Amino acid sequence: MAANTKTSRKAARYAVPVAVAGVAAATAAMVPAFATAGGPDLPKVTAQQLIEKVAASDVQQLSGSAKVTTDLGLPTLAAGLLGGAGVTGGSANPEDKIAQLANGTHTLRVAADGPDRQKLTFLDGKDEYTLVHNGNDVWGYDSKSNEAFHDKADRAGQDHKTGDRLAASPQQLAQDIIKQAGPTTDIGVGETAQIAGRDAYQLVLKPKQSGSTVGSVQIAVDAKNGVPLRVQLLSSKGGKPIVEAGFTQVDFGKPAADSFSFTPPKGAKLTEGSHPGPAGKDGKGAQGGKDDERFKALESLPGFGQLAGGEHGKGDVKMLGEGWSTVARIDSGAGKSLKDVENDKNTPKEAKQFLNSLGDKVHGKFGEGRILSTRLVNALITDDGKVYVGAVTKDQLVKTADSAK
Repeated sequence: MAANTKTSRKAARYAVPVAVAGVAAATAAMVPAFATAGGPDLPKVTAQQLIEKVAASDVQQLSGSAKVTTDLGLPTLAAGLLGGAGVTGGSANPEDKIAQLANGTHTLRVAADGPDRQKLTFLDGKDEYTLVHNGNDVWGYDSKSNEAFHDKADRAGQDHKTGDRLAASPQQLAQDIIKQAGPTTDIGVGETAQIAGRDAYQLVLKPKQSGSTVGSVQIAVDAKNGVPLRVQLLSSKGGKPIVEAGFTQVDFGKPAADSFSFTPPKGAKLTEGSHPGPAGKDGKGAQGGKDDERFKALESLPGFGQLAGGEHGKGDVKMLGEGWSTVARIDSGAGKSLKDVENDKNTPKEAKQFLNSLGDKVHGKFGEGRILSTRLVNALITDDGKVYVGAVTKDQLVKTADSAK
C-alpha cells in the first residue's frame, strides 16, 4: 500500500470527534476496481490511486458544518452510560461531551487552522457546547449549565488524550483505517458522490471473512484535494449506517484568527484542569452523581471491573482470530459467576438492571453466558468471569469462545 506513516501525518487534524470503537481493527488488500456511474462524472481512478491521494493531502484549514450519527442499537441503560439518551448537558469537561457522540445524531460547527487551532461547537437543541483548542490552551463551555473548563493542551493530550480526540475527524478516522489495511479486506472504488457540495470518490472496504458485523466501510474523498469528507460504517445486515460522520458544508479557506479566541462568559463557573472519566484512574467519572453509581455498580459484574475502570481481578487480555473477526478475551479473575451476581443481595440494583438488559443466555463448551448485543460490537460474559468482545456476530462470538477452550 502506497500510503506511509510520514505522508499520513500531513493530513489536517480537525475538530470533529468520532467515537467508533473497533473500526480500526479492519485490515485490507488492494483490489483495482473503478468508479461507477450514479454521481458526478469524474475521471476513473483505482483504489491505489485514491489512497495515495488521501495520503498526499496537505489541507490544513477549513470551516463548516458536520453531522455525526451513531446507531449502535444499545440497550437503554448502556446507551445512557455511553453518553446517549438520558445524558444531557451539565458539564463543561470535553471528555463528557465527546462521549455523547457514541449514541444518537449530533450537529457540529467546525473550524481548523493547522494542528494547533481548532474549534468545535455542538448545536444539539437550543443549548450549545463549545470546545476550543488554541495553542497550549483547551477550553470547553456548556451554555446550559454556564460552566467553563480550561486545561493545557499538552497535559490534556498526555493524560486524557483530549488532543487525540480533537484529531478524530473523518479525515483522521479514514487514514487510521487505511493505514491498518491488510490481507483480510477487499478495497475498491464505489460510485461517485456529492458531499457538502463537493465532488467525491468513494473508497469501499469490505471484509473477506465471514462472521463480521461490518458490511463495509465507505470513505468519501474530495476529488480535488483528497480530503475525506465522510466516513460510513455499514452493517452486514443492511439498513442505515451504524456510524456516519461527514461534512454537510465545508470551506477550505483560512478561518478568521478570532475564531479560536475564547473568554469565559461573566458569571460562568470555571474548572481548571481535567478529571479522569469513568475509565480514568480514580474511576469516579467527570459527570458524577447517578452516573458514578452506575459505573460502580457495573464493576461488580464479572469482567466489567476492567471494562469500567475498576481494579477487580487480573484483567488478562488475549486477542483471538485476525482481521475483521478479531475477538478480545478478557479474563477478569473475578471469582464470581453470573448466577452469584444475580443472587447476591449485596449486588447493586443498577448492576442487576444491566444484566437484565443483556440478551438471552447462551450455552457452549465455555459453559453458560449472556450476550450484550449491539449492531457493531457483541460481548459475551461467561459464567466463569470471562468476557469475549468483538465486531462479530453472536454466532461467531460463541464459536470463538468455544474454540478458545
